[in-house]
Amino acid sequence: MQSATPPSQSSTDSPQNTSLKRAMSTRHLIMLSLGGAIGTGLFMGSGEVISQAGPLGAVLAYIIGGLIAYMVMLCLGELAVHLPVSGSFGAFATRYIGPGTGYMVSWMYWLGWSATLGTEFTAAAILVQEWFPQTSIWLWTLIFASGVLISNLSSTRAFAESEFWLSMIKVATVLIFILLGFACIFGIIPFQGDESAPLFNNLTAQGWLPNGLIPLFTTLLIVNFAFNGTEMIGIAAGETENPEKNVPKAIHAAVWRLIIFFVGTIIVISSLLSYTNTGLQVGGHGGLSSSPFVTVFTQMGIPYAEDFIRFVIITALLSTANSGLYAASRMMWALSSQNQLPKLFAKVSKSGVPYIAIWVTMIGGLPGLLSEQFGADVIFKNLMGIAAFTMVIVWMSICWSQFNFRRQWLKQGHALSELKFRTPWYPLVPILGFICCTATGLSMAADPEMLSGFIGCLLFMAACYASYYWLYHNKN
Repeated sequence: MQSATPPSQSSTDSPQNTSLKRAMSTRHLIMLSLGGAIGTGLFMGSGEVISQAGPLGAVLAYIIGGLIAYMVMLCLGELAVHLPVSGSFGAFATRYIGPGTGYMVSWMYWLGWSATLGTEFTAAAILVQEWFPQTSIWLWTLIFASGVLISNLSSTRAFAESEFWLSMIKVATVLIFILLGFACIFGIIPFQGDESAPLFNNLTAQGWLPNGLIPLFTTLLIVNFAFNGTEMIGIAAGETENPEKNVPKAIHAAVWRLIIFFVGTIIVISSLLSYTNTGLQVGGHGGLSSSPFVTVFTQMGIPYAEDFIRFVIITALLSTANSGLYAASRMMWALSSQNQLPKLFAKVSKSGVPYIAIWVTMIGGLPGLLSEQFGADVIFKNLMGIAAFTMVIVWMSICWSQFNFRRQWLKQGHALSELKFRTPWYPLVPILGFICCTATGLSMAADPEMLSGFIGCLLFMAACYASYYWLYHNKN
């Protein structure tokens, strides 16, 4: 049931100096989504999923995570095509759930990507420190943050083009990793430590689910974090050329490619490495620098593989931070356009970017500066948990918004044929998507290391609701 909305709800009514430009095509949308998703969650988090859930458990976890993401994106497609505005999740939740929830969702999404900036900068800085051990992590964090900031302060078209090519590097690397990995599995390419082709023996060497069924579900939060970024298609809909055509195409292409990339990667890693390998664990002796990607390429005997993969992973991490800053700043711009933040944050430059929102959002990368004092692995794990949980909340709101939108659409006498993109199998898809996202979010409370972050996120949600109603009722 639609709730009353506060004044100045629509961003289309914004004055000229606060409007964004439609400058993205389908290829930009797809690569923006892939760029946001292929980062820390795959290159760094995949090892932890395998070590906890076991090889087959990890494969199943990523398949389940991919299907959850696909259900959410199908819901998003119907909403984004019908109402292609920047800051879409907040606008949808405001219209079809309630204004307080829309405000909360917008801020949760901003918090999630701000926390993600910290994980990407921290991970990239630690990897660079492997080359230059005498340098400080905080110095590299500042350098990377400056580069990403400059990229976002350029025009939307220039940002989209740069992100397209940055994403292309890591997509190509993942494809090469999968192809070479399967060549090793079938004995076409020799693999260190295996005189004969390993095939898929490692997948079941320790049993189907060596640690039981529970880790399959407790690791879903990390898996969900890996698929985090697919929803950027909705954020970018307000800056996309011909959204009715490009948004649905981008959703189908991006999600299925991610499922293939992620599942293929997990199969390769699980088949070639023992799941008890310390290099697969974020908290292991090698720390973040012991990415399973580096381990596999090195054991393939490829010269300078470690340096090359480290460079690619750094590029991937910065690409994710680049797209994350874009998404978070647009959400802040949307809040300002809806009169839920001062108009200052809705100001755009001559090239059409919300420069003040970009500068303020960059604050989220600052926790990376604390790495040397509190331990990079600790910072990384907590920021990843916060980012993953906030994305779960956003995904839940997308499913709920689509469920209410469709009911309202039919109640008003409209026909389904009038919708230019329809979520299939309604209402099963939004209901199942909402339930799965809820279960994934609750799994954060089952991890003792993430419990404090879980409580912090709940307190942040409560603060969002409280601040909204305080501000809104004061206005009236």
